Amino acid sequence: MSTVCVVGSGFGGLAAAIALKAEGHEVRILERADDLGGTWRDNVYPGCACDVRSHLYSLSGELNPDWSRSFSGREEIQAYLQRVADKHALRPLIRFGSHVVRQTWTGDGWRLECADGHEETARFVVNAIGALRDPRIPELPGLGGFEGPTMHSAHWDSSVELAGKRIGVVGTGASSIQVVPSICEAAAEVHVFQRTPAWVVPRGDRAYAEATKWLFRTVPGLMALYRLAIYLEHELRYPLAFGHLGVVSRLFRWAMERRIRKVVPDRALAERLTPSYQPGCKRILISDDWYPAMMRDDVRLHGAVDEVLAGGVRAGDEEIDLDVLVFCTGYRVDDPLGPMEVFGVDGRNLREVWSGRPQAHLGILMPGFPNAFGLLGPNTALGHNSVVIMIEAQVRWLVQAIAHAPEGVVDVRREVLDDFLADIDAAHTDQVWMSGCRSWYLNERGENFTIWPGSTLSYLWATRRFDPSILA
Repeated sequence: MSTVCVVGSGFGGLAAAIALKAEGHEVRILERADDLGGTWRDNVYPGCACDVRSHLYSLSGELNPDWSRSFSGREEIQAYLQRVADKHALRPLIRFGSHVVRQTWTGDGWRLECADGHEETARFVVNAIGALRDPRIPELPGLGGFEGPTMHSAHWDSSVELAGKRIGVVGTGASSIQVVPSICEAAAEVHVFQRTPAWVVPRGDRAYAEATKWLFRTVPGLMALYRLAIYLEHELRYPLAFGHLGVVSRLFRWAMERRIRKVVPDRALAERLTPSYQPGCKRILISDDWYPAMMRDDVRLHGAVDEVLAGGVRAGDEEIDLDVLVFCTGYRVDDPLGPMEVFGVDGRNLREVWSGRPQAHLGILMPGFPNAFGLLGPNTALGHNSVVIMIEAQVRWLVQAIAHAPEGVVDVRREVLDDFLADIDAAHTDQVWMSGCRSWYLNERGENFTIWPGSTLSYLWATRRFDPSILA
């Protein structure tokens, strides 16, 4: 069997390692941090939790009867990943503190170089580094001159005292709607700076009763059936929110607008919290406490930040005094490689080949970069269901690909990728995220390089088996 090097130890890295190890491959895992867990290790900001229900946001082969809540917090998800790694004896396979900065195709495999000087060689590479990894901080005038603490939600500084402080939160995306409700009780004031509002639907979070957990532990098949029901419920969201802009989509928007007016009695505030774009054009968020937090007397909503001052910020004509500045401004999804360089056949540089549009066949395999597989790669993110579904589909496909490798080389033909991209672009044309709003789904040319333009069922079908005819 072959040697496979997995880069990253989050959900994708662990899922790949488990499957490859089960097939008898020699697996090595390189992890840049000092512990496993990926995003659930890194994101320690107040209120951090998953926006997919716990029984669906878990590996299908590692169902957990003891989730405490329908939407678990990051500590519980991180503990789950730790248990999975220990159960499958993956920890001895991981070399921690190994930040891969360069991958080079040698003709019959890959050489991986780490920042600390360590090198690995392997026949195959699985890049499970994730896209929501490297934070994006806007280049605001005066940012370097702010005299108080600054942080990004992805690099939360728990040593900063928030009690009694005037805190500015830049952004109203997925992390912001968790941070703001979690800090407003302790803070003296919270000032939220919004470029565009987000559509926010109820979370409906609740604790699981002990009797429910007991049933999950003791009734054969119950958890799997429950997971399937959750999956199908999520899958129905696709035609409701993201499909053709027809009657169902308009009714969905009407219902969301009605909810905002109902839960936010202040008409002016409700208008400022209501997006002008179609639901799904940007990521739809879920929260039970975002709107109540925004109605607090000690929480104020402002427009976008124009300039950072020594003691605060300027937004429009208003100057706001702040003690702490928090950025909830997302990640550099347009550069998923981060500082890593990848050199394929004939020394071609993957970043240059992509030229602003990350791309790969099925989001997994790129021509000219043989034996290198990506997880949650281009056009495989979701806005309606669990990415674990996508990860497991990709892992099944790459395991088959390695098994079919002629002379140990798996390289997809360029025309196969071109056909895939043409199909993807055609499928995107009448999707809601192409209806005119700006979002991290699109690059500067308006190309959608992040989202899968269909249901997860369609992706499961596309990856159901590896087809050797795609090989170069």
